[in-house]
This record gives sequence, structure tokens and C-alpha cells, in this order.
Amino acid sequence: MTYYLLSVVQPTGPGRPAPDELERIMRQVEDFNQELRDAGAWVFAGGLHGPETATMLRPKDGDVLVTDGPFAEGKEYLAGLCLIRAADLDEAMDWGRKAALATTLPIEVRPFVDEH
Repeated sequence: MTYYLLSVVQPTGPGRPAPDELERIMRQVEDFNQELRDAGAWVFAGGLHGPETATMLRPKDGDVLVTDGPFAEGKEYLAGLCLIRAADLDEAMDWGRKAALATTLPIEVRPFVDEH
């Protein structure tokens, strides 16, 4: 089994969906997470606050500089993640498709570096 990261990509721009739409999406996400658990593929999942809440730690001259941000202008940002186990990329892509349908957002599928 290989670990894969399913990154939930949130486009910037207009606000959140209406409350009833958001409630439906959250039910879909919980159903997706339960399907992952039932299949033995679920490791961890969670949403993230917006990038305006981030703090950057950058090494500089043997120390670490702490700043707010990042403040790079972007059209999208990482809104959440799901760590899964999958036999191969095809299986991970199947889970990614289900995640995209559940969240109604773009999903990036990326394998972890094999440490063996």
C-alpha cells in the first residue's frame, strides 16, 4: 500500500455556498469519509482555515523568521486534505474522483515519496 494525499483546492473569489448547500456538501463529505473508513483506506482528513490565518516560519541566518502569511496572490489555496492508503495511483485517482464529487471542489492527488 502507498499513501496518497488528496488535497482539496478552494478557488478564491465569491464566498461560501448558501447554508443549505453547504450542509448538503458536508453530508456528502462525511459519507465519503465513511466509505474510506469502511474500505480501510482512511488515514486522516481535515479542513483548513483560510490562508489569512497562516504563519510562515523561514530559516534565515541560522535563525527562524516568523511572519504572517503567505500573502502570495493566488487563484486557489489548500482548503483541506485527506491522507489515504491505496494499492496504486489508479485506486487513489478513483478516491480522488469521489472526493471531487463529494466536496464539489478540485482535488489534487499526489503520492508520498517511497521511503523504502
